[in-house]
Amino acid sequence: MTNTTAPAIDLTELVAQTTTGLTGASAEAATVRFDVQAALTAGTNTQVEITAGTHEFTIDEPPALGGENVGANPVEHLLAALAACQVITVKVWAAKLGVAVDDVRVELAGPLDLRGFFGVASDVRAGFGEIEVTTRIVGPEEASAYDELIRKVEEHCPVLDNLTAGVPVRTTITAS
Repeated sequence: MTNTTAPAIDLTELVAQTTTGLTGASAEAATVRFDVQAALTAGTNTQVEITAGTHEFTIDEPPALGGENVGANPVEHLLAALAACQVITVKVWAAKLGVAVDDVRVELAGPLDLRGFFGVASDVRAGFGEIEVTTRIVGPEEASAYDELIRKVEEHCPVLDNLTAGVPVRTTITAS
């Protein structure tokens, strides 16, 4: 899906204004909270209706894992979240650095050993063994400008940070 219209927002100006506004701000003033709700679709094994802000979508598993494949599965959404965040972080940091970017594409893949998910091998993790990320940036700049841009993306991509920094997850479970 390609959008051929110009963005309605001047990203360079927005990034400059936001950077200025955040400079010297307290953590409380600079923190935003994101909330997501998930609910099993009645009468299904694995279809989950997600509400994220004003957006709604379905996550499901393929038939081999008990689903009907009506949506991407959770780990595909994890990869998609990282891919999208990488693309957005490239654009934001390109605007901050004044680096021209004509196009950016990110491809991700990762092996997931199902023995971990199904608990049949205690030495196998439930998640990906690794995630491979390939980023392709097209633009008129020298390679060194894009090397610096990628360094900034690796330092500042929120989803990458969440995946690599061991973010604490607090779980509360209630049964009724």
